Amino acid sequence: MFENLSNRLDISFKLLKGEGRITEINVAETLKDIRKALLEADVNYKVAKTFTDSVKEKAMGQNVLTAVTPSQLMVKIVHDELTALMGGETVGINLKNKPSVILMSGLQGSGKTTFSGKLAKMLKSKKGKDPLLVAGDIYRPAAIEQLKILGEQIGVPVYSEPENKNPVQIAQNAIKQAKQTGADVVIIDTAGRLAIDEQMMNEIAVVKAAVKPDEILFVADAMTGQDAVNTALEFNSRLDFQGVVLTKLDGDTRGGAALSIRSVVNKPIKFVGTGEKMDAIDLFHPDRMANRILGMGDIVSLVERAQEQFDDDETRRLHKRIAKNQFDLNDFLAQIHQMRRMGNLKELTSLIPGLGKAVKDVDIDEKVLYNAEAIIYSMTPAERINPEILNGSRRARIAKGSGTAVSDVNQLLRQVENTRKMMKMMTTANIPGKNAFMKKKR
Repeated sequence: MFENLSNRLDISFKLLKGEGRITEINVAETLKDIRKALLEADVNYKVAKTFTDSVKEKAMGQNVLTAVTPSQLMVKIVHDELTALMGGETVGINLKNKPSVILMSGLQGSGKTTFSGKLAKMLKSKKGKDPLLVAGDIYRPAAIEQLKILGEQIGVPVYSEPENKNPVQIAQNAIKQAKQTGADVVIIDTAGRLAIDEQMMNEIAVVKAAVKPDEILFVADAMTGQDAVNTALEFNSRLDFQGVVLTKLDGDTRGGAALSIRSVVNKPIKFVGTGEKMDAIDLFHPDRMANRILGMGDIVSLVERAQEQFDDDETRRLHKRIAKNQFDLNDFLAQIHQMRRMGNLKELTSLIPGLGKAVKDVDIDEKVLYNAEAIIYSMTPAERINPEILNGSRRARIAKGSGTAVSDVNQLLRQVENTRKMMKMMTTANIPGKNAFMKKKR
């Protein structure tokens, strides 16, 4: 995500020369390169021009402190402008009413159905809500079944009327059902539609008028770039939606939609989809996204993800086992599972300040984690607890059973031993803030 833009901006900042002050002369080439980088990232031309003009206005004549270089000062200015461009602050959704009604809109294939499931899971697990999913797509035969499968996965009920071809009635009946069952959030998945399809656009406008949703979210595929912005304009003119959802931000996207859509449509980006798993959904934080674009990482999001996966009881149990030098392969396996739930390794490294750039050209193969799991699963319970008993014949059996080589088994055992030693050192050392880090933020 944003890899090409990040690289180009990094090069642009290195062009900035001079000392003492930033002037029109020493900043010209940098601003030209920044604008080019934005255009290559599929940012709207007017947005790119306004952005660089604003950066220039903020930078001109700024005194450069002795502790920083002109390029470092420019990074700070660009960071602030990027944050402002993407909205400046995080905007949540309106859940004041009971039930709160959320209407999903967007093109077919933008990811509305999957996102509806992700949002339901987030509201249930993180906000303590009792959501109801509504299958309002009457045109795509598999849409109802897809939503039912997602609902079953996340433990959220799905309201559907397979024989009813009236989306307004379905939505209204679903809200009645929610009131009867006590559901406090109704998420209505609608059919995908083209902005030029007058009949379909009229239909969703009628649904809006009938159910009076608290929130209308426009779901856009980030990989469509500038097209997502143009489509958002058309939908907004008909629906006046409250926020934007960008899906597939984990893909090979240039990032133009994320940088343009807030400025062009004047509606906040509220959520982003960052993967295929049902928990791959994040609130959109403009300042954190600016950090990522500029290669500064996003340690706050990384810690939040870790806190979601590592519960208090498990952390305390692991802490005690490490202190007693009882960390074994079962514990190592549990850590692998929790890491995988946090996201893919490449994305996680991009959240660590400094590390993202260092490994951007490194092929991080997640197969290593799958191999480690297979190796541990091929061990007996006794071998997992006491890896010291793993002689040559046992290691050969494990390698054969896991479809790996003996060298892979040996390497994993060395990694586990090194991890055990490192964790033991961390528990015995007097590290400031160590205990606070081990506990989940309350």
